Amino acid sequence: MIKLFKEKMGLFGAHNITFVFCICIAFVAISGYAHAEKEIPATKFGQNVGGPTMTFFYCYSCGYRKAFEDYVNILAEKYPQITVTGGNYDPPGMNMYFSKLIFAVKILLIVVIVSSFDIFGSFGQPIPSWWRHLLENKLYACMMIFFVGNMLEGQLVSSGAFEISLNDVPVWSKLQTGRIPAPQELFQIIDNQLQFGDKIQENPDFVK
Repeated sequence: MIKLFKEKMGLFGAHNITFVFCICIAFVAISGYAHAEKEIPATKFGQNVGGPTMTFFYCYSCGYRKAFEDYVNILAEKYPQITVTGGNYDPPGMNMYFSKLIFAVKILLIVVIVSSFDIFGSFGQPIPSWWRHLLENKLYACMMIFFVGNMLEGQLVSSGAFEISLNDVPVWSKLQTGRIPAPQELFQIIDNQLQFGDKIQENPDFVK
């Protein structure tokens, strides 16, 4: 039955079926990557929807999520009426698209190497020695492609951002200042911004 199926496939053949299968796996991996990206932004804390809102956009790949979570806890203690939201700061220009392209190429190369698909033979070309070496050392080749790909992706999406807005008004930018604000600096900014606007009460039990 399998032999008859292969004969009916005509031009596709066994190798081309494997190649199509590799592309399908790569597409599924890319879709999962895009879906995971969408889950990073839009983290919301606080219950007072109609009150003041503070928004953090930070570089997720730089490890700033921990700093964001620390600020969420501090602000929840000192200003329980402020709603805090946070999300990933998208890198400028085409960097995000290039990082997705590198991810797709990385997954596709790994799947092709693992499946031993003769990509050069399908085009009627002799197999280069370097590609033969990769096929003979699959574990090394896959690890090298994985780590190099991750490094390139990280370089492209690392914006170094930690941007803060209060009621949609920018109040701090790490891209401009080069650093993350100290808690007391942020408290002073909040007090200055809201003294003529929304009236909020500090938590009397907050320990500075």
